[in-house]
Amino acid sequence: MTLAGKTVVVLGAGRSGRAAAALALREGAAVHAHDTADSIGGMPEGTVLHPSADEAAGRATACDLLVVSPGIDTYGPLVAAYAASAGELVGETEFASRYYKGRIIGITGTNGKTTTTELVERILRAGGHDAVACGNYGVPFSEVVLRDPVPTAVALELSSFQLETIRRFRPDVSVWLNFAPDHMDRYPTVQAYFNAKFRIFENQTSSDIAVVRAGEKLPAVTPRVVTFSTEDPSADWFSDGRVITRGGATLLDLEASTRMRGLHNAENAMAAIAACEALGIPVEVAGRALDGYAPPLHRCELVRTLDGVEYLNDSKATNLHALESALRSQTRPVVLIAGGKEKGLDYAPVVPLLARKAVAAVTFGQIAAPLAAVFSAAVPVEQSVTLAEAITAARRLAPRGATVLLSPGTSSVDQFSGSEQRGDVFRELVLNLR
Repeated sequence: MTLAGKTVVVLGAGRSGRAAAALALREGAAVHAHDTADSIGGMPEGTVLHPSADEAAGRATACDLLVVSPGIDTYGPLVAAYAASAGELVGETEFASRYYKGRIIGITGTNGKTTTTELVERILRAGGHDAVACGNYGVPFSEVVLRDPVPTAVALELSSFQLETIRRFRPDVSVWLNFAPDHMDRYPTVQAYFNAKFRIFENQTSSDIAVVRAGEKLPAVTPRVVTFSTEDPSADWFSDGRVITRGGATLLDLEASTRMRGLHNAENAMAAIAACEALGIPVEVAGRALDGYAPPLHRCELVRTLDGVEYLNDSKATNLHALESALRSQTRPVVLIAGGKEKGLDYAPVVPLLARKAVAAVTFGQIAAPLAAVFSAAVPVEQSVTLAEAITAARRLAPRGATVLLSPGTSSVDQFSGSEQRGDVFRELVLNLR
């Protein structure tokens, strides 16, 4: 794709917009950056800046190529105004992919994308690739394309927002982790959200691979499908949450060699190993690559084991779905710590799952009392004011062999600056237990 003598408009001047502008300039285009902010900074030299962008500016702007940043609503009136006189509309991921010649493992799903992307990058490097994690996690894809030398492979995390705007993008390996309703502030229906994510398979051929969680309700896809599961032993890859097996043979003991815990982390690991094997990396190399691996902070992070009880930090769980995902993944009896800011959410749907997975719960923060009232239908519940008090109560309630799981299910701004600070405080308090 030649851009020499062409006009490229980049809509959105964040990091992905800056990277797209730099790539377009390298390819010889006249580049204009438009953003709704009153001022634009950080764009590469040679970019013409257009702050205070609005629909009127969009209607007055013509270009050969419009590159839309993922944070901007593709279906909104602002993009529609700019697209009216654009030769083609793409997103930054599609744009970068047109100039990348290496191998691509594309990863999507409602939950688990970041952990899986990290694992894929780690395994690819162990297998001899100069690999980079990028896309929705790490650096923008365009930044990777601009490197010298260009990495030979990428672990590309793909959100639904990025997949909305692909045209010819084709990963060598696609990974579909799971699907659940999300981003209903952007999509008119759950089906629209699903359709956006399902586009990851759109341009793959029968020579490509799709790594898919068994049991996902997907239409037929063209690439060859490899399945993984923590529920169906007949899947190509299977795990009970502790060991990973294939064809009945044990390939990796997660508890012995990594800090990953829970069924969802086992799924992430299986997906990453299977995806990298599709690019020729032996399973034994992948196993060595994961030795000592710990998940990203605040995502079911194993803080420590004390008196036979594991303490997991899942402070990133700021909504009901994330809480359910963390709870569902546990293989040991759980004492759940939940609570924080009152957001008016209905927690009743978690009660049956809590009854199956937990032996007790501790609530804290602004929502402690109403949350305790809901959870008490499933398990014994104690209320606390602070997180420190909640940890003390959970330690007392947790039998040997249990897991104390901080998975708040709501935001943290009643007592903390954000979920990261809440997780950091949890970690420090647990490490100081004696």
